[in-house]
Amino acid sequence: MKKVTISIIGSIGPAGDEAGGFELMTDGEYLQENGVSTFSYIESALTGYEGLPTIFNVEPDRVILQRGGGQIADMIFCENQKHHFLYETPFGPVTMGIDTHSIKKNLCDDGGNLEIRYDIEVDNIAVSRNLFKINISAQ
Repeated sequence: MKKVTISIIGSIGPAGDEAGGFELMTDGEYLQENGVSTFSYIESALTGYEGLPTIFNVEPDRVILQRGGGQIADMIFCENQKHHFLYETPFGPVTMGIDTHSIKKNLCDDGGNLEIRYDIEVDNIAVSRNLFKINISAQ
């Protein structure tokens, strides 16, 4: 694993509007091996998951985001496919869905860029339109 700087811009808004969001720059680790890029970092208070480890596995046909060692949520992003997952909240687990519209990636041994556009659904109703723009650069 290489030491890297990870920059994440996240937009979150009501369905049809990517108005709200956050920007995070943090230290992390990155590895590209056998066609899979993996990067990880520790969440900050800005994202609401302070102190939790987050891992992205970028595979040829999907991206898997794992927070808290699988304790919070494992999110699977596949273009033009819906995936359901169990999301832990302070009030108990909720079943949610991800409808991924696009994944754009340009990753190499030294890092690169990843962009994911997706909707979050609850009971098959889109509740938010989301965007991750991630840049990984060697330190």
